[in-house]
Amino acid sequence: MHIISLGAGVQSTTLLLMACHGEIIPKPKFAIFADTGWEPPTVYRHLEWLKIEAAKYGISVITVSNGNIKRDLENAVYHGKRVASVPFYVANRDGTVGMARRQCTSEYKIKPVQRKMRELLGYKPRKIIKEKVTLWLGISTDEIQRVKTNREKWIENRYPLIELGMSRLDCLNWLEKKGYPRPPKSSCIGCPFHSDEMWLDMKQNDPESWEEAV
Repeated sequence: MHIISLGAGVQSTTLLLMACHGEIIPKPKFAIFADTGWEPPTVYRHLEWLKIEAAKYGISVITVSNGNIKRDLENAVYHGKRVASVPFYVANRDGTVGMARRQCTSEYKIKPVQRKMRELLGYKPRKIIKEKVTLWLGISTDEIQRVKTNREKWIENRYPLIELGMSRLDCLNWLEKKGYPRPPKSSCIGCPFHSDEMWLDMKQNDPESWEEAV
């Protein structure tokens, strides 16, 4: 089984649409989007469009979730409930600036995708999986440091954009050539990894999300 891990940003959108056009084979039957519950409105609108477009080519886009990260963070702050660590900037005791551990990607992205993959294979939780699944990841040549082997023995990571030597700019050019819209950046509204440029863009063009982040 081949499955696309869909973030709905530039690279994974390109990966999905290239698969639709048969430019990357074999064509997967499924693409899985893990919803943290705190994506910008533009991402959710783009995702709905992607579902319709991919369906034309026989690829089902499935949305999975492991909860709403914003609500879970609020419950942790106000009610002391457990929450996956988010890489917030913190003040160390010696006055230096540090970052908290990053557990949110595993909790809200990786685990729900793997759970759905198990379900698609027909396995219940904790059952040993005998098959191999190829998980397509939308990582481009300018992110090559993110290429790694999957920790799960039954999952083989594949990086088709790396195989094709495609950068993020190449993805944008491919989308433009095909007449597709430019995808929004996919990440949580309050993600500490946003650049100053992205924060400014959010403040100027998406004031509702900006207020949420603040």
